[in-house]
Amino acid sequence: MTSSSLMVSVSGIRGRVGESLTPEIVATYAAGFGAWSLARSPSRDIVVGRDSRVSGPMFHRIVVGALQSVGARVIDLGMAPTPTIQLAVEHHHAAGGLGITASHNPVEWNALKFIGASGLFLDGDEAAAMRAFTAAGIPRAEWDALGTVVADDAAVARHLEAVLALPFLDVAAIRRRAFRVALDTCRGAGSVIMPALLDRLGCRVTHIEAEPDGRFPRSPEPVAENLGALSALVRDTGADVGFATDPDVDRLAIVSDAGVPIGEDLTLALAARLVLRTRPGVVVTNLSTSRLVDDVAEAAGQRVERAPVGEVNVAVAMRRLGSPVGGEGNGGVILPALHLGRDAPVAAALLLQLLVEDAQPLSAIVASLPRYAIVKDKLPRPDQPLDAVYDALRAAFPGAMVDTQDGLRLAWPDRWLHVRPSGTEPIVRVIAEAPTDADARALVAGARTPLDALATA
Repeated sequence: MTSSSLMVSVSGIRGRVGESLTPEIVATYAAGFGAWSLARSPSRDIVVGRDSRVSGPMFHRIVVGALQSVGARVIDLGMAPTPTIQLAVEHHHAAGGLGITASHNPVEWNALKFIGASGLFLDGDEAAAMRAFTAAGIPRAEWDALGTVVADDAAVARHLEAVLALPFLDVAAIRRRAFRVALDTCRGAGSVIMPALLDRLGCRVTHIEAEPDGRFPRSPEPVAENLGALSALVRDTGADVGFATDPDVDRLAIVSDAGVPIGEDLTLALAARLVLRTRPGVVVTNLSTSRLVDDVAEAAGQRVERAPVGEVNVAVAMRRLGSPVGGEGNGGVILPALHLGRDAPVAAALLLQLLVEDAQPLSAIVASLPRYAIVKDKLPRPDQPLDAVYDALRAAFPGAMVDTQDGLRLAWPDRWLHVRPSGTEPIVRVIAEAPTDADARALVAGARTPLDALATA
């Protein structure tokens, strides 16, 4: 049912269109998820939405039909941000939701993201149970019990209103500032919500790559090396801030008023700085996120709890700990006051509120924070397990604090190294952070040695 390059993980399934991700694969998983969800819920509703990818309309039609084939009532959002889909599952008390999006992956990829009845993505146990259910044989509806389709054209508007109603925001104060904002939605689904949000917040917006046709003009991951056009736009327009979203609008990258990308790890740190002023509690993030989040939490008298990489892992830990804010160091902010999902519109609104309250340019706020260098590397995933690599690294760094929740993370008071297989690409991620770029690169080089040896073994 799958090929070797289809990525099957807690993040869902994803692959290259026409290679590992085929109509047959999508139909099977969509039907299996639908039947499994309906068997667990009194609801017959499954919410469906997609990002702007060129392959999206094709897979959207396949998903809708597959869900009808198991008797689901499909609530169709059309093109919508992933957090909008999650909120719609909650709004409709649906049995689940399907997001047709490969998030930050290149244009030739697409994916299915599986959302449970709670509005959270399936956790590891749920995903395994769903796959086993699918493999055992999908129960299909007979001709007189096939599912129906209804459109929900108000989902984005509900999401927008919910953001504007957050207790952390003084909408009138933000509007008075009339911020100049440069916006790059990379021809993704961000175009259906971000301009409307910023308009409601009184911002003067210059928007590039606004047409949501899925023909990404650059690599769609909103990391610093991909934000050259946005950085230039900030400088050319004298913007107070630049915002970039990934194609499914759950991640937000920020460019300062100086026209400099501040790093996707700072999105969560700045959001936490604002939220902790009025909502104390544990901040939850993943093992690959900058320790700047620890510094921000400590300054507010709070602490950080770390979870394995993956939105659902962070969300579940946040729910358990009653965390007021959390997320991932890739620009993903989770605010439980709205929902337990990464949400770029939420992150943008919180950042504008921070600019109002601190009454300083963003560049000055960033300059006041501790500085670290973070280096992110990736290598092709070897066929062999990574246990030998982990053992070699533990032996090479005997004084480090060890965390094996997700791959191997070695930590010291002012630096850390994380090595883990990706759940979204066929690679091994190697991430290190230290006080200087040279120190961080030395940690990455130390990790590459056993990885290279394993790959050539």
